[in-house]
Amino acid sequence: MSKIALVDDDRNILTSVAMTLEAEGFEVETYNDGQAALDAFNKVLPDMAVLDIKMPRMDGMDLLQRLRQKTQMPVIFLTSKDDEIDEVLGLRMGADDYVKKPFSQRLLVERIRALLRRQEALNSDEAGTEAPETKVMDRGNLRMDPLRHAVSWKGKDVSLTVTEFLLLQALAQRPGFVKSRDQLMDVAYDDQVYVDDRTIDSHIKRLRKKMRTADGDFAAIETLYGIGYRYNEE
Repeated sequence: MSKIALVDDDRNILTSVAMTLEAEGFEVETYNDGQAALDAFNKVLPDMAVLDIKMPRMDGMDLLQRLRQKTQMPVIFLTSKDDEIDEVLGLRMGADDYVKKPFSQRLLVERIRALLRRQEALNSDEAGTEAPETKVMDRGNLRMDPLRHAVSWKGKDVSLTVTEFLLLQALAQRPGFVKSRDQLMDVAYDDQVYVDDRTIDSHIKRLRKKMRTADGDFAAIETLYGIGYRYNEE
């Protein structure tokens, strides 16, 4: 049973979403501000967190920043319809997805399940070792180990979220070949989950930023404007 942490200062949302997730078989913990959640996470981490952005004491952005210092567990942001800047910033900081308020609880459940499935696939030692997506992959200066969710560039470790890992893996599997945004959406999200181009672009921007922490000259991911992205092996 996966443990989901809900963090929101709206008690109606906490109650209704918690009831829905529990009915779906999840274990749920609720917190009405970021500081209370952080205090609990410092003791035991959940399998996933769903965070509101605007909260008292500690907002969702601050909480995410602190979480990313210790864990790459999946995180979904809840945002209001006017928080487009916050959505992009949140993705760049390391959120895996966002859902706009007011939202369909069924959609939220599907996004939670999609992220948990990807996390389990990356962490599972039972995956077939002959499958390309589970084998250690070397592409020039890049090394990716899916079973250990490990990435290194020129021998330096790089910490990626589940979504960032899957996007980099999809691009690096076929150097020189272009992946459209739609193809990358299929890699990172289930068919029933809709995301727009900006979401993929934000993930790619943050992926590049992280790779540049290992190498300031990292330029292996190329943007082809109006088409998509490709990985160029160095």
